[in-house]
Amino acid sequence: MTTGTALLVSATRVLRAAGVEDPARDARILLAHALGVDRSRLTLVLPDVVENHHAAAFEQAISARANRQPVAQIIGTRAFYGRDFIVTGDVLDPRPDTELLVDTALSVPFANVLDLGTGTGCILLTLLAERPDALGQGVDLSSAALSIARANAEAMQIADRAEFLEGSWFDAVATDQQFDLIVSNPPYISETEMMALAPEVRDWEPHLALSPGGDDLAAYRKIIADALHYLASGGHLMVEIGAGQGAAVKEMFQNAGFIETQVLKDLSGHDRVVAGDGPCVPHFAE
Repeated sequence: MTTGTALLVSATRVLRAAGVEDPARDARILLAHALGVDRSRLTLVLPDVVENHHAAAFEQAISARANRQPVAQIIGTRAFYGRDFIVTGDVLDPRPDTELLVDTALSVPFANVLDLGTGTGCILLTLLAERPDALGQGVDLSSAALSIARANAEAMQIADRAEFLEGSWFDAVATDQQFDLIVSNPPYISETEMMALAPEVRDWEPHLALSPGGDDLAAYRKIIADALHYLASGGHLMVEIGAGQGAAVKEMFQNAGFIETQVLKDLSGHDRVVAGDGPCVPHFAE
């Protein structure tokens, strides 16, 4: 029998040796999960003796983390915009940086929204949770990812306002549909950059959602080229971007006919979101 404190000290040592960036933080998260206690209460129970089945569950979690499996996959959830989302190896782990895309989207009015490459559904479902009268569609090429998105919608009790479609970008969307807002966090890591990623990303997250393969701007070209057909008059297109892509993606927006185009920076000062408005003209005007 051992205490929570002893387990935590040993686990932190193991994770540090494995090259985990913040071993003490991750060990605490995984111990709280194994014990079934809120993280805010962990310090209170650390002196207590840990039952064998809890200790075994913790050791299994630490082994997975030492193998560089992301914490969110191990515990099965990730907090995003104040809500917990189900996470598996079939979807990208929601990133705090993506919250800027949500903030930007919430700065404009919309009654319906389309999320391309929805993954966990974290962007779409957060927008619908924040706008209780809005409806939305999420598209993904991965049926496994769509299963997670649907589960998240059910858990958030907004499944009646979210429809999920399987397909590549706009291919799954009815050609006569129009949206006030289209958002996307598409794959934007080039094939050559993939090998330089941290093991947690490179080895555990779906490559389909990380890289378009080869050219890192391919997804933007496709989305931007077709977006105006699906935008209501004066609608908004917003996409998350990677490092160094702001100027190129902004130029694509402008060349496609978007107005009021801007590049927004995240809290670290990096270009993170490109947003633009469709022209205020009848959708099928000649």
